[in-house]
Amino acid sequence: MSKEQPRILLTNDDGFEAPGLLALREALEPLAEVIVVAPTIEKSASGHSLTLTRPLRFVEVEHNFYKLDDGTPTDCVFLALNKLFADNPPDLVVSGINRGANMGEDITYSGTAAAAMEAVLQGIPAVAFSQVCRTHCDDLERLGHRLAKETAAKLVGKILSDGYPLPDRKFLNVNIPPVHPEKCKGWQITHAGRRLYGNDAQVHINPRGQEYYWIGLPRLDWTSHPHPANDWSDFEAVRENYVSLTPIRLDMTDYDSLESLKEWI
Repeated sequence: MSKEQPRILLTNDDGFEAPGLLALREALEPLAEVIVVAPTIEKSASGHSLTLTRPLRFVEVEHNFYKLDDGTPTDCVFLALNKLFADNPPDLVVSGINRGANMGEDITYSGTAAAAMEAVLQGIPAVAFSQVCRTHCDDLERLGHRLAKETAAKLVGKILSDGYPLPDRKFLNVNIPPVHPEKCKGWQITHAGRRLYGNDAQVHINPRGQEYYWIGLPRLDWTSHPHPANDWSDFEAVRENYVSLTPIRLDMTDYDSLESLKEWI
């Protein structure tokens, strides 16, 4: 890491006014110079998408705080690293605090995780933080972001002092259980679990008699599955009130199936 004051690029997928983003900035400012580049509007479930069909524009909200006009989290990281940080890249990219979990296969939907993906593709270490909610995030009204802020400060502080623990093109995906800090049992290193998905698309009729559909938020259901390392999944850790830390790699090749696929061909 830099011997001078470290620099952190902070982004999210809930928009530049999201309480989780502002809470994370507050937690990280004692550790580094924090530069925020976040979407103008919510971009949840935008995945690892770049905007290629229209121009984008940085809008300065205040010193070291920008919103990217209708950009995705990936746009924010891509353009910030290649324009705002072109001559002096940040030491770390941090994404979050997301409103809701990003565990299991939901990582592929997540704009929060996608921002971290883009960072490591560009050669910058990254961490994504998400606050798990049990009841459509009503927990946040009761809990706030205390545990998430404490976790972010400790984890990012350790990265800045001891170095990033993962090799190239891998990022840390962190999920915070919906409990007060004193109820948290600690940290668990986990693998990504297996989500159970249902159809929560609702049909409605507009004033002109036309049908329209609204995709809702499915319940946070999951199933256990065997793992060679016999470690915990992110779902199991959060259920037991642990903070889940999952190393995520961008290479999604199923190496176990290479030989069987060769035989099949």
